[in-house]
Amino acid sequence: MNIILDLFLRDLPNAALVWSLLAVLAVVAIAALTRYTRQPEPAPVAPSPEVLEQQALLAAHAQALVRKAREATVAAERAAATAGRRREEWLAAQDVAETAWQRYDEADSQARRTLTAAALPLPRTPQTPAEYAFRERHLHRAAMSACSHQQLSALELSDALAHRGGWDPRRHPIEQETMLSQFARASLRTAYRRAADTEKQAWLATEAATAAAASLRAAAHAAHVRARRVTRRVTPPAETPLADLI
Repeated sequence: MNIILDLFLRDLPNAALVWSLLAVLAVVAIAALTRYTRQPEPAPVAPSPEVLEQQALLAAHAQALVRKAREATVAAERAAATAGRRREEWLAAQDVAETAWQRYDEADSQARRTLTAAALPLPRTPQTPAEYAFRERHLHRAAMSACSHQQLSALELSDALAHRGGWDPRRHPIEQETMLSQFARASLRTAYRRAADTEKQAWLATEAATAAAASLRAAAHAAHVRARRVTRRVTPPAETPLADLI
């Protein structure tokens, strides 16, 4: 027991010295850290006037590119809408042309049948004023019916009622039907050709509008790519997000 106490008392000054050194080192470290943390940050270096001017020019260029990209997008959208309208017009013209062809085909078949019937000997009828009056009324009714079904034009109906242009009310009704069918076929053939030409022009307009829309769409995409590329080089203001610039 005395030996242990003697050893403790003998090493006590050494232990006190070690703890004192550790305390001094801790105080020095704390003071150094406090001084380091309290050092002011270096002031930022202001950019030169040349750099500021270049940044301003780049920002203006970026804004101009963004504006052009937006304008190109609007133009592309309008061109796409125009192409859609042209396509609708072409489809409508196509329906009209198909209907005109069907009507002409029916008129052509009817004209062929009447020509076949006209090749046969005509039935004998009395050559009386009443017969001629009947033939005239028949011609007028048949011509007005054909005009109401758009098989004769208004001018051709006027000629038939006025007995002009080869319209003879004294002819046999079979001959009148043959003549009417020939006129109807010619009139519907003209109507079909006109409808087919309109359909062709509508198709060409659709193709042109579609090509223009595709070209403007590609131009708008390229404009947006250029605008994004330049905008990334410009630091936008805090109140204007970068996404709003494009």
